[in-house]
Amino acid sequence: MRLLLVEDEQSAARMIAKGLREHGHAVDAVADGDAAIRQASAIAYDLIVLDLLLPVKSGLDVCREIRAAGNAVPVLMLTARDAVNDRIAGLDAGADDYLTKPFHLDELFARIRALARRRMLPLLPEHIDCGALTLDTRTHEARLDGQLLELTAREYALLEYLCRKQGTVVSRDEIAEHVWDGRYDPCSNVIDVYVQRLRRKIDRGATSFIRTRRGAGYQVIGFQAEPE
Repeated sequence: MRLLLVEDEQSAARMIAKGLREHGHAVDAVADGDAAIRQASAIAYDLIVLDLLLPVKSGLDVCREIRAAGNAVPVLMLTARDAVNDRIAGLDAGADDYLTKPFHLDELFARIRALARRRMLPLLPEHIDCGALTLDTRTHEARLDGQLLELTAREYALLEYLCRKQGTVVSRDEIAEHVWDGRYDPCSNVIDVYVQRLRRKIDRGATSFIRTRRGAGYQVIGFQAEPE
């Protein structure tokens, strides 16, 4: 998933962004409310992690403006305030969930998974089956013929996105939008490089499970079980 992290405390932002990227998410990070609103209006994020206390505009203001613009992106609000009235204010402003600082990163990841299931259940089930290939979206593990594949976080994220779109041709722009973050260089060939890495790990001989559609993008076909 591609996430927007809005956090003005640099050390906290670095820690959270690092953890999210290690879990295979693409993360854009900004440090104030105005920047958050600009990003949310320009990019179709899968989820926003939004701090309550921000420079320029508060998290409450950001959430209200996002909702007023008709943006239904899931919002997980972070705050050091743990009073009931503060939580109610965040939820009434349009947040979908609320996490009080300090928190354990594992809880943050679990809440993100829960919001993803709630909002995108048809697209993000707990398990994705592509014939002999299975993906566990909770543990970010992929198995082919029951054997665990050794994938990096980015390789897994790319494979998951392609498998969610199984049978559909996915353009490089779509992949960049959902698997990479704002640091992606559209002039680079990094997506092609990662596709080749996946092919080396999942293909069998001359059979490629990720087909290149020239001028259009990539398409995952069904994974057949290895004959016994």
